[in-house]
Amino acid sequence: GTGSNVLSALQDLFWLLKSKVEKQLQIISVLQWVLTFLIMGIACTLILMYILCTDCWAIAALYLAWLVFDWNTPKKGGRRSQWVRNWAIWRYFRDYFPIRLVKTHNLLTTRNYIFGYHPHGIMGLGAFCNFSTEATGVGQKFPGIRPYLATLAGNFRMPILRDYLMSGGICPVNRDSIDYILSKNGSGNAIIIVVGGAAESLNCTPGKNSVTLKNRKGFVKLALRHGADLVPVYSFGENEVYKQVIFEEGSWGRWVQKKFQKHIGFAPCIFHGRGLFSSNTWGLLPYSKPITTVVGEPIAIPKIDNPSQKDVDFYHSIYVDSLIKLFDKYKSKFGLLETEVLEVN
Repeated sequence: GTGSNVLSALQDLFWLLKSKVEKQLQIISVLQWVLTFLIMGIACTLILMYILCTDCWAIAALYLAWLVFDWNTPKKGGRRSQWVRNWAIWRYFRDYFPIRLVKTHNLLTTRNYIFGYHPHGIMGLGAFCNFSTEATGVGQKFPGIRPYLATLAGNFRMPILRDYLMSGGICPVNRDSIDYILSKNGSGNAIIIVVGGAAESLNCTPGKNSVTLKNRKGFVKLALRHGADLVPVYSFGENEVYKQVIFEEGSWGRWVQKKFQKHIGFAPCIFHGRGLFSSNTWGLLPYSKPITTVVGEPIAIPKIDNPSQKDVDFYHSIYVDSLIKLFDKYKSKFGLLETEVLEVN
């Protein structure tokens, strides 16, 4: 009896320690990604400049020479690495929230796709985890489909950061890159565009389900030009992981944000999550709230080399209706009230 009690106590202690270690690994995995998102580009640029001024300048010079040679690679589908996409760190990243990917329909490998991802949130955590890693099984759920998460082209001008992003299958969100993937990279490609972009991030806050979409029609025009099917994607919980100071329209704060958005491509947000050592303090870590990303039914899009505005408006309206239906169908399953309405701005 005493031996059994000791063994049971040791087993309980083992599982307790294992649980604590896993939680710390989850926090570390998310922290490294947040720091990558916020400072890796600038930090790597400064480090490279510093090395050029030291006795190790040849290393930096060689990398810069490689950078010039490799400059256009992001525009040509990048250089993804299945090894990086399958890192164990992404599974800890997934489990921190947790993040889940829900498939509703099959996707044909003979077609190309443009996924419209909503909402942006502060950092697009669900978009990254689901489509730039294999942590939630995107490759198993959509066999034969190659996902490309599109992000700001300016990120690919940053040394080291550009290579890190490309390894996950991330590409610039510009016409050259998207045209190449949809026309010269075969079929079975899916470009994920966070349609609302920086403008949408300015309005994200817990408890609010709104998307910036009414005047966002460029992705529809691209789909028509290439005959790529449109797929609405809604990520429940994306807005819950950070709290943000929302500046009203006409305020000085919103004016500054819009100027940054116009000239630099992103809008600086004043936000906070939890602290590194306690969920009761403020910090850069997101709150561990569940994020569930639902991939909707593809909308068949014809190939029109020069689509008219009428064509774009028609398929845009179909897309908006499909997104609303997707939201309404799954909202009660993922923590929202049946009376919740998706606000389309």
